[in-house]
Amino acid sequence: MSSASDPKPVVTGYPAAHPPPAGGAAYAAAGTAYPYSTQPPPSSGAAYPTAGTAYPYPAPPPHAAPYYPSHYPNGAAPPPPPFGARILPHTRFLRRLLAIAVAFFLLMGLATLIIWLVLRPRLPAFAVSSASVSAFNFSAPQQLLSSDFDISLSVQNPNHKMGIYYDSVEAAVLYGSDNIADTSLPPFYQAKGNATTVRAHLVAAAEYVEDDVAKGIAADRGRNDGVVNFHVSVWAWVRFNAGAWRTRRHLMRVYCEDVSIGFKNGTATVGSLVGSPKRCEVDL
Repeated sequence: MSSASDPKPVVTGYPAAHPPPAGGAAYAAAGTAYPYSTQPPPSSGAAYPTAGTAYPYPAPPPHAAPYYPSHYPNGAAPPPPPFGARILPHTRFLRRLLAIAVAFFLLMGLATLIIWLVLRPRLPAFAVSSASVSAFNFSAPQQLLSSDFDISLSVQNPNHKMGIYYDSVEAAVLYGSDNIADTSLPPFYQAKGNATTVRAHLVAAAEYVEDDVAKGIAADRGRNDGVVNFHVSVWAWVRFNAGAWRTRRHLMRVYCEDVSIGFKNGTATVGSLVGSPKRCEVDL
């Protein structure tokens, strides 16, 4: 029994841990959360990793595809195709055929260009050499026009090495932009350096004309000189040839502007070309 004057020893720190029992048996210490020296294993039965393990879960299998399934074993990538893979016979044939066709067209184009540069084809020259109008009858109230046009065109081929074939020739007479009469002309051939005269007979039989055309014709015939300015247009498909060589067909357009036909007065039914022959513009 101690006396009250004896000082009590000062207790510091924590109580010493009890040594583990012999044989590794675990026991529940007072005040501890688990009855084992380490945390209990998970409920699923999997053991916790041992100390020093960097990855706490089993490592993925080698060569696994992370985003999509692979059709190759172990997720391996397909092997690269061998260098110089074999070309199928039909593919080789198509490539050769395409190369031959391209080479053929290139050679043909080059040959045509060389011949074109050597021969230097030029466009023919057109001019209205003569023109006359008969049976001209214009009814202003009904805006009906009847007339016969006889037009002669002089055609000059300036090429001394090439002839010209004229196919599907069409001719028309216009007032302003309105067609008054048109006709088809027979095809013809013009030799190199040749001059040819082409005659066209065009008939307008009670053709209806627009109001501005009717007023324009009436105003022209009412002037002192009685001159009416018509336009003559020609279209033709042409081919140039030099010996056995021929070009493909080209559409040629001929436009003869302001072909002046003079009438004696406002009631005259006959008129003829005024002035010198009218040269035309030719476009290919």
